[in-house]
Amino acid sequence: QSLVSSSKWLQCYGLKRNKLSLSQILSQIGFQHRKDYVTTLGKPVASRYADGLFPQYKRAQDGSVYNLTAKKELILHFVDCLIGAIELYKQRMEWLTSESRQIFGVIQEQCIVIVLDCGTAAPTEFDLCRDALSMVLVEQVIHISRFNLIRAAQDLMKWQQKCTPVSEHTVKSAVTWLWTLDHMTAVSHTSSAEALLEAMGDEAVSS
Repeated sequence: QSLVSSSKWLQCYGLKRNKLSLSQILSQIGFQHRKDYVTTLGKPVASRYADGLFPQYKRAQDGSVYNLTAKKELILHFVDCLIGAIELYKQRMEWLTSESRQIFGVIQEQCIVIVLDCGTAAPTEFDLCRDALSMVLVEQVIHISRFNLIRAAQDLMKWQQKCTPVSEHTVKSAVTWLWTLDHMTAVSHTSSAEALLEAMGDEAVSS
């Protein structure tokens, strides 16, 4: 039953996703209460024939009034569509803020270099960095085209000389390389900049 229900609101949202703003919904469940300019009075006057005939909704944004003519079923239909749309947004936000995406965001580029600069991090912090990088490699990098890893240090360290095609083997190799790195390595004031320049030196890199 829950699958049928989910399918129903997903279909509803798919059909109506471009018609779910307040203005668009109001135009489908009623009509705007109009004003017209009366020459003898010298001012715009609203028609009164609809007063008391229809429920009315006044928009806070511009003060416009809509006469609601839709039946209850149509109103409930839009309620279902809006609930479905909200649920999709919630799921999307949960996905965007989960696992490696919570730390790194969503990697959209197809060829990237990750520069590792842990400075003088304590051993536990260094391991946390490697855990996080391992997670992003397994969860996100696996879905792009090419990648490389560079560690900022006095003697710059590269996993590969150039960006390498992504495969299960290369991702596993990169994770293994991460966990063979020494905790402490000589650093200089310019090592971070040098690592970034080295990363940008690969013309194929987009991020």
